[in-house]
Amino acid sequence: MIVIENQPKRVEVTVYAEFTLADYQEFENAVNYVIQFEGQVDLLFDLREMADFTLDVAWEDIVFSRAHADNFSRIAVLTESQWVAWSAWLSQIFVNAEVRIFDDELDARSWLTEASGEGSA
Repeated sequence: MIVIENQPKRVEVTVYAEFTLADYQEFENAVNYVIQFEGQVDLLFDLREMADFTLDVAWEDIVFSRAHADNFSRIAVLTESQWVAWSAWLSQIFVNAEVRIFDDELDARSWLTEASGEGSA
């Protein structure tokens, strides 16, 4: 199960339990919508509650990332799992975005806000 929140120029995704292909397709639709109307987008992936993901999700991630290589600015991944962190770094090969792994949500949000200039006066 996933929960998706759209912010200006940002899509925030929290994954609970198993990350399925239907979940990933919901994520794709949300991102495509923001890209269509706002251009390049930042992502915040909270994977701290993810128990597992299906193989078709891994494949779909590669396909989607390659198709949208230039549509992302920064990608923040929240996780405490070394395996998830490693796979996030590996996916960086397919996108022209800055990808960082965080274990603290405030640090991740701060990094994304700093990039977008939201905190600027």
